[in-house]
Amino acid sequence: MTKNAVVTGAGSGVGQATALALAKAGWRVALIGRRESALNETVALAGDDAAKMLVCPCDIGDSAAVEAAGSRILAAFGDVEVLVNAAGTNAPKRALEVLSLADYHDMMNANLNGAYYCVQAFLPGMRSRGSGTIVNVVSDAGKQASPKAGPAYVMSKFGLAGLTQSINAEERGRGVRACALFPGDIDTPLLNKRPVVPDPAAREKMMRPEDIAECVLLCINLPSRVIIEEMIVRPR
Repeated sequence: MTKNAVVTGAGSGVGQATALALAKAGWRVALIGRRESALNETVALAGDDAAKMLVCPCDIGDSAAVEAAGSRILAAFGDVEVLVNAAGTNAPKRALEVLSLADYHDMMNANLNGAYYCVQAFLPGMRSRGSGTIVNVVSDAGKQASPKAGPAYVMSKFGLAGLTQSINAEERGRGVRACALFPGDIDTPLLNKRPVVPDPAAREKMMRPEDIAECVLLCINLPSRVIIEEMIVRPR
């Protein structure tokens, strides 16, 4: 198996933790995110593993930008065995009565369309090689709607779950597998976009990004004959 991976949302939260865990495990990792400064922070945190990382600033909601980033990554790495779609966003004004059209489109682009664009950038190589793992970090909001998440976030996450199922339905016979993770509350910067930001006591009871990164690596490291199609992970 090749040891090249792509992680979106790699500048913070679950994406950052996953990129660091992959690099520590010996993978070369392409870091995708909007802010180059945040991606460089991830590289700095990698320490001795920093040389394994390729910084690729990219707005994944822009299909042309994803295509360009994909070409750059494939030119540098040759091929990609693993894609982790960990990018995601929400908005403080997220309820139906206050959700703006701009925020709706931002969420759909970051949470769903961007994942689809990245799949289309790297799936052909996996398909032709006959191996590959795609891990989509969804949310438990992709299982059950709640006012806490808001409709645009919920819609995008249900769609991401459907994308995961579709990859398995069409590609499993060609050696490609897709895994959907449905985490509950994680202490990440995304919490700062909630209408009421959780206090330190509430955050202390949540999962950490590193916990979800371990789940991602489990999906990747299992023998190729195994697919974790769905995993629901919640704080104890």
